[in-house]
Amino acid sequence: MRYQFDFRAPLAYWPDFLAGAATTLGLSLAATVFGFLLGVFCALARTGRTAWLRRGCAVYVESIRNTPLLVQIFIVYFGLASVGIKLDAFAAATAALVINVGAYTSEIVRAGIESIPESQLEAADCLGLSRRQVLMHVVLPPAIERVYPALTSQYVLLMLASSITSQISAEELTAVANRIQSDTFRSVETYLIVAAAYLVLSLVMRSLFWCAGYVAFPRRRRLGTPI
Repeated sequence: MRYQFDFRAPLAYWPDFLAGAATTLGLSLAATVFGFLLGVFCALARTGRTAWLRRGCAVYVESIRNTPLLVQIFIVYFGLASVGIKLDAFAAATAALVINVGAYTSEIVRAGIESIPESQLEAADCLGLSRRQVLMHVVLPPAIERVYPALTSQYVLLMLASSITSQISAEELTAVANRIQSDTFRSVETYLIVAAAYLVLSLVMRSLFWCAGYVAFPRRRRLGTPI
């Protein structure tokens, strides 16, 4: 048998594809922003002096990094509902993605923090800077600059992994594709369109991160270091 490709039927649903892509971007943006903040907090806690906070963040990071994202999504969506905390699919998907990417961000940022030379911290102490000033002006900016390429790759992977949230009926791109292929019976064409859409979204996100890095890290720009 020779398969005859026909993209007309799935392409007729282009408004649904656009809506799904917008939801995917919304999930990714929210998870990126809040996951970054959570990751930085945990990275600072794990390199800090408070023992109970350091241990608590270590347990969180290792628990998340060693369990599947799908299981985490089910725990947030179905587990919380069983104890009376009901979240809609979008909120549950966002929360699960934030929790997941926060753990990976923590390890990436912690590696950046630990790469700061001890002499740089000693110089900051000699200048009489407070711990907060040292973190905000001496530690975090160069640490994040060093690991920025790894962070951007992690957040692009997060956007691709958001397709798993279709399992709890979050109306993102993959969930929309599942519905369209069941209506049109054109599975191959539908998922080829979705694959192309994810490729475009990945390129768009990488371009946005490159622009953000170009603005945020002028030293890299002057040195010609890849962002």
